[in-house]
Amino acid sequence: MSLGLQIILIYLGAVLALVLGLWVVIPALTGLPWVPTREPRIRRALEMARVQPGETVCDLGAGDGRVVIAAARDFGARGIGIEISPLHCWQARVRAAFAGLTGQVIIQRGNFYRADLREADVIFLYITSAQAEKVKALLEGQLRDGARVVSVSADIPGWQPAQVDMPQLIFLYQMPPTPGGVDTYLLNQP
Repeated sequence: MSLGLQIILIYLGAVLALVLGLWVVIPALTGLPWVPTREPRIRRALEMARVQPGETVCDLGAGDGRVVIAAARDFGARGIGIEISPLHCWQARVRAAFAGLTGQVIIQRGNFYRADLREADVIFLYITSAQAEKVKALLEGQLRDGARVVSVSADIPGWQPAQVDMPQLIFLYQMPPTPGGVDTYLLNQP
């Protein structure tokens, strides 16, 4: 193998390692690996939240932007995605541009625990149970009365959902949250 080919292979290996690091390692270190939400589940979650045209939908941990793009495209909402991974931010911005939604979708690179969520009408979460406990104080401290929180796969401890889609494991909460949990919600169902 020639020296030039060896240098090219080393360079490609380094680029691949960098991309893999930015794509996988950064999200894993923050405690939230990237797991994309399927489109039908996104649609159901946004329908449960009764997203209206002109409302602001924030996706905490936006990944490739599919939730805020769907909110803007299908519901006429303004979408704000907050994502810590630089590659996912870039991917989400490109997807929004190709969808013709750059005026309706904003992707912010950052840690959502430090985000200003006061303008949000709807918060979308696809997080773990451990992360749900951590994000609860942020939501209680910033969201106004009437705002909705829709969580996929993890319920928020101490909050009683306003609605639950058990087959798709989607939980809807209305601010201020009702004390309780999924158990109290189920006990109140006919």
